[in-house]
Amino acid sequence: MTRWLGVALLPRADHTRAAIRLQQSLGGDQPLQPPLSEDGNLPHLTVFQGPFEDSLDPERELARIKAALSLPDQLSLASAGIVHQPTGWLFMSVERPALLEKLQEVVLDGLAPRLDRQAFDTSKDVSRFTEPERASFARYGYRYTGEAYAPHITLGRTDEATALELVRTAPERTRVPAEWIFDRLSFYVMGEHGAHAEKLAELPVGAV
Repeated sequence: MTRWLGVALLPRADHTRAAIRLQQSLGGDQPLQPPLSEDGNLPHLTVFQGPFEDSLDPERELARIKAALSLPDQLSLASAGIVHQPTGWLFMSVERPALLEKLQEVVLDGLAPRLDRQAFDTSKDVSRFTEPERASFARYGYRYTGEAYAPHITLGRTDEATALELVRTAPERTRVPAEWIFDRLSFYVMGEHGAHAEKLAELPVGAV
């Protein structure tokens, strides 16, 4: 059986709450989906996600990922603004330092062989993807790897016209924190729109 799973960085508790407030203030009377919460769909920064073989052990794989790379106790990433991504997505974009790129490389090195490639959505409309995104999707079944990696916290999805309007009016609706601090690695079950629906394993980012 195929399991749709992901690896992510989780924000520190106060930044988790800040991301939830940001989603709420951005959407206003047009709530973005799915709703973020501390006990449901957690705000997160995806490193990689996709369909995996049922035999994959999240706890063992997360421990291997952490052991392969020396990370600080907290990873601070500067905000790069609220952005729109076709179709209908709203992201809180953050910077992409070399350490984050290396983390994704480590994750891909270990997990790519465990992908269930028969489960890739070959019917997906990729006409609005960039060339690097199309290449990433063809290779890994995920849009954002390598050159196409676009680290972000997903604030939710709506219809395309509303998403464009919300991005345009975002400065009037909400205040974006200058930085986001992440202190945990998570292996999770993907929910609606790739949400962090269920935590399977968690480790602190640094050596604790």
